[in-house]
Amino acid sequence: MPTPSLDSLPIRRLTLRDLTACADLSEDRGWPREEHKWGLLLAAGRGHGIDAPDGGLAAACVVTEYGPREQPSLAAVGMVLVAERHSRQGLGRRLMRHVVEEAGTTPLTLYATPLGRPLYEELGFKVTGQAEMVRGHFVPSGRPDILTRTATADDLPALLRLDEEVFGMDRTHIVTRLPAFADQLRVAEEDGRIIGYAAAWPNMDTHVVGPLIARDTATAQALIASLAAHTNRPLRTDIDVRHHELLDWVKEHGLAPIACNAVMTHGITELPGDWSRRFAPVTVAAA
Repeated sequence: MPTPSLDSLPIRRLTLRDLTACADLSEDRGWPREEHKWGLLLAAGRGHGIDAPDGGLAAACVVTEYGPREQPSLAAVGMVLVAERHSRQGLGRRLMRHVVEEAGTTPLTLYATPLGRPLYEELGFKVTGQAEMVRGHFVPSGRPDILTRTATADDLPALLRLDEEVFGMDRTHIVTRLPAFADQLRVAEEDGRIIGYAAAWPNMDTHVVGPLIARDTATAQALIASLAAHTNRPLRTDIDVRHHELLDWVKEHGLAPIACNAVMTHGITELPGDWSRRFAPVTVAAA
C-alpha cells in the first residue's frame, strides 16, 4: 500500500494512553522526555496529535482551557512539536490552524520561542509580554521576614480563591492537581491570611518553581527561598520580565538566565488577572 501523504493524516485527540508517544516525540526533537509534565497536561488539558505513517507521533500539542467548561475564558497552547523526520512540511502550521479553528471565539495564549514565533505571528498571535527562564542552585542569604509553611488540605479553598483572583479565571482543575503533581506546595501567610503560594515540581534533574503567586516581590522571594531550602536540585522558573526586581534577586542568588520567550495572545490584547501578583506560570506549556 502506498504511504499516505502528510496532508491527509487526520488530527486526533490524544489521551493519557499517548503519554509514552508524546515523551518519545519530545526526545526526538532534543527536548527532555518530561513524562511527568506530559501527564499533567494530558489529564488537565486536551491533546491533539497526528500519527506518523512509520509509527509514533508526527506532531502534537496540548490545549489547556480555563473558566467555564461550556464557554472557556482562555485557552493556553503548549508543547507544539513536530518529529524531526517530518519537520518543515507544514504539520506544525496545520496543527495550529486546527487549534485556532477549534477555539472559535475563545482567546488563546502561548509562550513562543524565537524559532516558533514567526509561525504564530502568521496565524494572528501578537506579542503581549515576555518571560525569562532562569536556572541554577539557589544560594540563600539570611532569613525572610515573611512566614512560609507547607500547604495543607485545609488551605485549598483559600488557594483557589487567591488563584482565581490573580489569574483572572477559574483554574480549579490545575490547582487541585498540584498536591499530587508537585514535590512541594507552600504558602506565605500574614496574620493567618494566605498572601501567596508556590509549587516546586520535578522536571528531569531540576525542580520547576511554578505557579508563583504572591502579594509582592518580598513574598515571592520568601516563597522561592523556602522551596529552595527543601531541595538539593537546581531550581528553574520562568519569570515575567516586568518583575525585574525579582529577576535581579534570583540572579544574585545563583540562578542564571537561559532563555527569553515571548508571551503571545490571539483574540485578546493582554492576559486577564493581576500581573503584579502573577510572577511565574505553572509551566509555560499551560500558562
